[in-house]
Amino acid sequence: MRDFAAIDFETANNERSSVCSVGVVIVRNGEIADSFYSLIQPEPNYYNYWCSRVHGLCCQDTDGAPVFPKVWAQIEPLIEGLPLVAHNRPFDESCLRAVFRVYQMDYPDYEFYDTLCVSRMKFPFLPNHQLQTVASACGFSMRNHHHALADAEACAWIAREIL
Repeated sequence: MRDFAAIDFETANNERSSVCSVGVVIVRNGEIADSFYSLIQPEPNYYNYWCSRVHGLCCQDTDGAPVFPKVWAQIEPLIEGLPLVAHNRPFDESCLRAVFRVYQMDYPDYEFYDTLCVSRMKFPFLPNHQLQTVASACGFSMRNHHHALADAEACAWIAREIL
């Protein structure tokens, strides 16, 4: 696959609709062509301890951030016509569907691919198939894990190698 958009969401709490940041990396002809990152005011707008512990974000970070529909209006033209790729697609796709539902937006049935699923087949010898482990096996040195853009970049690298 040479043209796609790698996407990653972080959530504020256990509700899938509580996306608080998004990272998108656009790959065209096998090369990174563009990227996008934004904080998002989550819905519902509260953070639980465990989510904040994972990604380091809290209410102070997103209180002035735009709501999802405003952020998606910037992303939509970037990803038009491209399949989406995520590491653990069920999580990111469920977040996207949930936040579309919360804001009563029409979901366009994006085509989604999963680098986690494919990595299990390609690299059965790895000790685990977490994003940073698979990225390393593909020659990508990950920094700032659980920052949505850093995770999308790692996913894009993996996808270019194994999809």
